[in-house]
Amino acid sequence: MPNVKYHFNTATLKYERVIVSWKKRLFRLLGWLATAVVFGAIIMLIAYNFFDSPKEKRLKRQLEETTYQLELLKQRSDQVAEVLKDIQERDNTIYRVIFEAEPIPSSVRGAGFGGVDRYNKLRDYYNADLIVDVTKRIDQLSKQLYVQSKSYDEVWQLVKNKATMLAAIPAIQPVSNKDMTRVASGYGWRIHPIYKTEKLHTGMDFTAIVGTEIYATGNGSVVKVEKDGRGYGNNIIINHGYGYETLYGHMSKFNVRPGQKVKRGDLIGFVGNSGTSTGPHLHYEVRKNGNPVNPVNFYYNDLTPEEYTKMLEISSQAGQAFD
Repeated sequence: MPNVKYHFNTATLKYERVIVSWKKRLFRLLGWLATAVVFGAIIMLIAYNFFDSPKEKRLKRQLEETTYQLELLKQRSDQVAEVLKDIQERDNTIYRVIFEAEPIPSSVRGAGFGGVDRYNKLRDYYNADLIVDVTKRIDQLSKQLYVQSKSYDEVWQLVKNKATMLAAIPAIQPVSNKDMTRVASGYGWRIHPIYKTEKLHTGMDFTAIVGTEIYATGNGSVVKVEKDGRGYGNNIIINHGYGYETLYGHMSKFNVRPGQKVKRGDLIGFVGNSGTSTGPHLHYEVRKNGNPVNPVNFYYNDLTPEEYTKMLEISSQAGQAFD
């Protein structure tokens, strides 16, 4: 039964029934509805702004996982870029030099992509900067790998056409040194053992007892067999052709004569302590067109990658030379 309301009429001194018109009832209903809508809207606004729905939570987790994967991809692309940089350096300074090919300019290796901004379509995504950065890096690596692949194709053609040259170029260590313990001093600025001043050491020193065998590092012709009590002491120079020569200094005895043809691995003499030397060792140089170059780049027939890495570490250590 609906609630019935009464009010006291002071004129008639009677309680009279309150009759509410349909208009008032309608206005009251609309007022309640408006209030409910306003409060509902406020609640929805708070909920949407401060609380995530299950679907939103799931999407956020997926977005975080995607961002993490992109970061990992960026790190791995950076690692690949470092490895590729080392390969490019060896290609330019070793392989292409050995086969007398012009080094590939950095402007060619690192050339970008011309035309309009090819990454515009990615800039509307969440984490756009990260996505664009990773995409650019992968594009750059792809271009550089393509250039490097073409370079190796060219080098391979040179290899096939230069078997004689390969046999002539110095490619092994001049003494037996499998455990790397005989490398005493590498190419570079070193302290002279006698004058105690910094001087360019133009070769590598291998420590060994007097009488240790010394081998030719490539095919060639002996152009000099010199006995001397100063400088390099008793030394041999071999001309390998193609602009290459090797020098072997501070020897005790010779096993070749001037004009003699030698092959890689032939015994040419023995370690000594002659000339300006502070202890038994072999001073070994590689020269290209009359200029000394770092011998460490010419042991590719003799060392595994692990041994070559160890050789680099030892030879790069600054210190005192033996001559």
